[in-house]
Amino acid sequence: MSTPPPGYGYGYPQQPLPLGPPPYPPPPPPAPVRQWWQHPALIITALVLFPPGGIALAWLSRWSRTTKIVATVLAGLWFLTPFLADPPKAPKADAAPKPAVTAPATAGPSASPSPGEPPSLVGQSLKEAKAAAYDAGYRTISHDASDDDAGQWDDGNWKVCFQTLAAKRSGAMPTLDLGVVRNEWPCPAKDGEPIPYPKMPKVVGQTFAKASEALTPLAFEMIERDSAYTDVTLPAAVDDWTVCFQGPAEGKEITSPKTTTARLTVVAPGTACPTSPSTELRPDPTPPPGTGGDDAEGSDSDFSSSGGSTGSGGSSSSGTVTPGAFCAPAGSTGVSRKGVLYTCKGPDQPRWRR
Repeated sequence: MSTPPPGYGYGYPQQPLPLGPPPYPPPPPPAPVRQWWQHPALIITALVLFPPGGIALAWLSRWSRTTKIVATVLAGLWFLTPFLADPPKAPKADAAPKPAVTAPATAGPSASPSPGEPPSLVGQSLKEAKAAAYDAGYRTISHDASDDDAGQWDDGNWKVCFQTLAAKRSGAMPTLDLGVVRNEWPCPAKDGEPIPYPKMPKVVGQTFAKASEALTPLAFEMIERDSAYTDVTLPAAVDDWTVCFQGPAEGKEITSPKTTTARLTVVAPGTACPTSPSTELRPDPTPPPGTGGDDAEGSDSDFSSSGGSTGSGGSSSSGTVTPGAFCAPAGSTGVSRKGVLYTCKGPDQPRWRR
């Protein structure tokens, strides 16, 4: 008889043998969720800005123990460094006092610069002069330097002619009193005297180019050109034409050049100047006595309807005609009110033409 296995028949139940591979080990527990105050960037920022709070956050974080110790030591040294410096030494009683050295003050947004030597502002615009004076430590007031009492509403339209140091201060800064005139005016000889306005020079007899050059310093609004003869058309360039008449007249004071226009009346080179403007260079000849009749030239009709007569050449004479008016028949002739002979001809529709 075979021997039973150990434990058999002594009252212990027989355990069944497991089938298949052993069971899998249980999954590891989930990692704890990191809180916002455990973020490394927050902890490092706190260690730099507020070391005690940073140290507390470091020990509450999930850093390794070694990292926590290093962060604590460095943050502690950083926090205690200002308190470990040497205290300032007390001055000795027998030490000789040293003269105080005043450092130049730095001008803040509302601080006024310390005044120095007043700058020269003569010739600058009032706007530029005010800025330059303030940079040098001065305030400014202004007045009309002429015998007038005009107010300065736009600083850019005035220029400085005189400057003096005002007796009365404006606050803590010294004040400069500026005598000014308008930009286009010359400065008077003395503050408060009349302005020596420029006078119109004589440009008659000069070429248009030289006359324009002579008038440029007066700063006119415009220099216009006109033909001295009404029946002469000006070309595009008249630099070599001769000035016969000018406006404003010679010697007239130019008080407002920015609103004044200079007009020069010119003639072509080699042409004599007329005795007065608006003259014809080639006027129609005077009609002979007894030809004018009733002056039919002034009528507004398109056709000349004067009675006509037939000459020996076969052409008809229409008497007094209106130059440029429509006419018929073609080839007929007529005389204007001024005695000029006109012919009825084309091109296109016939008109009275010379």
